Amino acid sequence: MSLVNIISAIGNNSSIYPLIVRDCGIEIPAKVGMTYYQNRSDKYIAYLGARERFVDEYAVSAVWLGGVPLIGKIADYIINKYGFNPSISSKLYKEEDFQGLKYNIAKFKNKAPKEVAELENALKNADKYRGCLAGKFLAQTIIPVALMGWIIPKLIFKWTAYSKRKHGQQCGDKFEKQNRVNTDKKQQSPAFKGVNIGSLAELTNLQKLIMIDGGYAAGRVATARKRNEAYDIAFRMGGMMYLNYLFPKQLEKVSNFLTEKALKTNMDLDVKLLANKEFLTAVKSGQLELPVSVNPKDLIEFVDNRPDSMFTKYAGEFGKVKMLNENLRDPRAYVDFKALGEFRNSLENFISMARGGAGDEELIKSVEKFAKKAQKVKTINILSNVLITSGLLAFGLPKLQFKFREWITGSKLEPGIIN
Repeated sequence: MSLVNIISAIGNNSSIYPLIVRDCGIEIPAKVGMTYYQNRSDKYIAYLGARERFVDEYAVSAVWLGGVPLIGKIADYIINKYGFNPSISSKLYKEEDFQGLKYNIAKFKNKAPKEVAELENALKNADKYRGCLAGKFLAQTIIPVALMGWIIPKLIFKWTAYSKRKHGQQCGDKFEKQNRVNTDKKQQSPAFKGVNIGSLAELTNLQKLIMIDGGYAAGRVATARKRNEAYDIAFRMGGMMYLNYLFPKQLEKVSNFLTEKALKTNMDLDVKLLANKEFLTAVKSGQLELPVSVNPKDLIEFVDNRPDSMFTKYAGEFGKVKMLNENLRDPRAYVDFKALGEFRNSLENFISMARGGAGDEELIKSVEKFAKKAQKVKTINILSNVLITSGLLAFGLPKLQFKFREWITGSKLEPGIIN
């Protein structure tokens, strides 16, 4: 994978790649080290706390980042065995303007007979197919939540308890008195409310991870060994979810807005596209044609009537539409017209800013210079986003958590390990 592709991947805050970099590469090693340092006044508790954090964080990351895709592939295999193609979007059951199961069946009947037959089967057996998708969603959420929220912590707690028994009463006895006041109060498990499974079948892997993290947090609070540990975990999990899912997008919007205003550089496009010579040549020559507007009719007609156009090609490459082949859009996939329209406007904006009123002789230099500038600034913004977010997750949040712990418990030591 090239450097441009790596930057593109970690800069996409709607994917799991930035999470992998932040979680496994930066956050976990720092957390393990800080946990040991926080508990350094008691070497044995420091050892147990660091061990718990190391095993817990990497085991959870393995389930968290790998579990959803793996379970999804297994579920897709089973759905295929039931006679359905899992690529069919359940959103197509709702007939809209210019797309829907019935609409796509009629439109693509002669163009993609195999795919249309799959659509007809899904339409005829709607309840059964929706049930399959619901089962897939439940498997992708319940299994990881159970592992991360209940099974993994319980196993780790048992390991720690076994180690403490072997170690005798050397650790924790001196802290028993200060924590005795908390032992007679019961913990309350979080309440869960029902959800509409059918409406969740089309969530992306990232959206499923967000839901899983909610269940993971609830499970960790419910399985906490003491009330103070529950408070400690709830504070950490809440901060982690904000910094993983909300803060990077907020920071990206702010940094893109500021750099675009200050440097007059378009920040909407992916760095892979900014480095694409074919794309830049088309911009320079004025050959990059776009739909006339963001109206769904204009967008879908352009894609379907001009499958060989650069706009359609790049829309497919960057996930705005799904193509069956070079000449045909996949009728089983749902088209997000808002995302497709925003992509169209981003291209138009880049073309306008890159050409910048330059004459024919200056145009080539103008576009190439602007693209290099945009790519450089975009790369800096992406790396800054990862470093800032990772720093807050790895150092800022743990330090804040430790301050919160001292305020709640009166001790710097792990509230779940001390007696």
